[in-house]
Amino acid sequence: RETSQIADPVLPLILDGDLVWQSGLLFARSGEKVAIVGSFDADAIGNTGIFDRVIPYVESVEDFLLEELERLNPEQIAVNYSRDNVAADGLTVGMYQILKDHLSEIAMEDRLVSAEGVIGKLRGRKTPTEISRIRRAVEITEAIYDEMKEKISVGMTELHIYHMFHRAMELQDVTSAWNPDHNPAVDAGPNKEFGHSGPTDNKTKEGHLLHFDFGVRWKDYCSDIQRMFFFGGPSDIPEEVKTAFDTVCGAIQSAADFIRPGRVGHEVDAVAREYVVDRGYEGYKHALGHQVGRQAHDGGTLLGPLWERYGDSPRGEVEKGNVFTLELYVTTDNFGQVSLEEDIVVTSNGCEFLSSPQTELICIE
Repeated sequence: RETSQIADPVLPLILDGDLVWQSGLLFARSGEKVAIVGSFDADAIGNTGIFDRVIPYVESVEDFLLEELERLNPEQIAVNYSRDNVAADGLTVGMYQILKDHLSEIAMEDRLVSAEGVIGKLRGRKTPTEISRIRRAVEITEAIYDEMKEKISVGMTELHIYHMFHRAMELQDVTSAWNPDHNPAVDAGPNKEFGHSGPTDNKTKEGHLLHFDFGVRWKDYCSDIQRMFFFGGPSDIPEEVKTAFDTVCGAIQSAADFIRPGRVGHEVDAVAREYVVDRGYEGYKHALGHQVGRQAHDGGTLLGPLWERYGDSPRGEVEKGNVFTLELYVTTDNFGQVSLEEDIVVTSNGCEFLSSPQTELICIE
């Protein structure tokens, strides 16, 4: 109900438009599709051609919903709630309670289960069209990074650089892949801890690193890529920074070499995490990778450790057509954090990089 105000994340995958009154969109295992919607919504829903039948109501959805469920008599009724996957958790508590009350009238309330498995596969298995849109978003992101290489110089503030990115986005006719107040993240020098914070008046300096986390949205699909710059020439890069950078690159490549359909999310994370720890660094304090699609963080299986905060998401299996980030950082003693992020698509026997992996620091001389 009122999806323009409280949107269910799965709705754009099955319906282009909003619903005002309480609505039931039924997808049966047989392939039958039924929409039970308010009378003012019925024509618009019918015109989509998605549903076999559109049933309008005026006073209450209950009788029509229960009649259809009794006819279908499903063993399970999967609805959009999830403890771990935000992209499958669109049903509000209030609507869930209303639904249970309705189902109790026909003794079906115990048939309710989470639809997270179905939604995860629907959202995660990217079609060729979806992959092509993500690929284009990545291309635009990399083109903007290339433009910035030629414009960024010593003495600029994070805020100035941030606004340069946004002007480039406008010229490319793309929007932000996440909240624009911290996209891109711009982190200059050794003292700023990376995270979801916006740019400051902090200035770039010779001999310092500059980190970005940046993504765009093109035709509803996103990119998410991190890059590292250095102010100085290749011969000026300290060994401490070189070692850290090579460790991050190597860890990302080790995960890319390991991932394939059937791998479990936490297993992929463990490969990269072990690579980092074996080289004397503390493990990174986040998951190695999240899915990318209509959102920069697109839900479903997570390439992450078995931490409570991630729930069961790292226990999911990787599937062909999934698009993931591979991202991690290590911390140096004197130059701050070194962090990279690439975008990949899972293939039948491994993965393909959608982004062009950064294998050398981008030097600004």
